[in-house]
Amino acid sequence: MRLIDTDGEQLGIFSTQDALKKAYEKDLDLVEVAPQAKPPVCRIMDYGKFKYEQAKKDREARKNQRTINIKELKMRVNIDEHDFQVKVKSAKKFLKEGDKIKVTIMFRGREIVHSELGKRLLDRLAEEVNEEGLVERKPNVEGKNMIMILAPKDEKAKIE
Repeated sequence: MRLIDTDGEQLGIFSTQDALKKAYEKDLDLVEVAPQAKPPVCRIMDYGKFKYEQAKKDREARKNQRTINIKELKMRVNIDEHDFQVKVKSAKKFLKEGDKIKVTIMFRGREIVHSELGKRLLDRLAEEVNEEGLVERKPNVEGKNMIMILAPKDEKAKIE
């Protein structure tokens, strides 16, 4: 195995017994840091300190992660202008917060025959929020609903 000293200096290739003996002399542990390498890489270090550093890195990585929420806006084809503007305002707010939006247009009865009206409405909504977001999934019909997904423009979003 390839052996690395406490200060990061390579000592060379040793047998397992010799490496353990060197670690024991320094009153430290022998830790395998790269088992997939040829030959495996081991380091002489304090194992407790190594575990602590790993946990610290994991916590830091989790802290910087952000879960993306999907908000849903539901509309009907014959939505009033003011109601539509309220939906636009909500969509802009969600996108600024870094959330994705699933916009659903619900068709009732034979309204599905006029699905082009729903597509036009979704395209209009996408045009209204084009500064904050972009269309991730184009409008398509699923059952009696037409669905479009919008995503925030800045993918890094705001990390809280």
